Amino acid sequence: MQEINNTITVYGAAWQETDPERRSQLLDHCFAENGRYVDPTADVGGRQQLCEHIGNVLKDTKGRVEIISAPTVHHDVVHFTWHMIAPDGSVMVSGHDFVQLNKQGQIAHLAGFFGDPDPLA
Repeated sequence: MQEINNTITVYGAAWQETDPERRSQLLDHCFAENGRYVDPTADVGGRQQLCEHIGNVLKDTKGRVEIISAPTVHHDVVHFTWHMIAPDGSVMVSGHDFVQLNKQGQIAHLAGFFGDPDPLA
């Protein structure tokens, strides 16, 4: 479990890193070279594209992402929650990430969702 916590912590740090070279080094540790990242606004393949995507999000929003839950794990699947903080400290958006790990413990596929699901009617 410690290894998974470390992977998610390093991934979260990448979402706060404004220097592309340091962000790339963080992703080298936690994200598979050919990993896939999807959320409602993006479908990104590979570390380099994810590094660029994160840089663009940070630049456009002027915010930072903070992981706000411990990861829950079963088999090779991880779930955690996060929120993006605006420069004034307010929460811009919250969400859930669902991750599939590869055999090396890196993120092979991440599906991100914004907000909570709507309740059943």
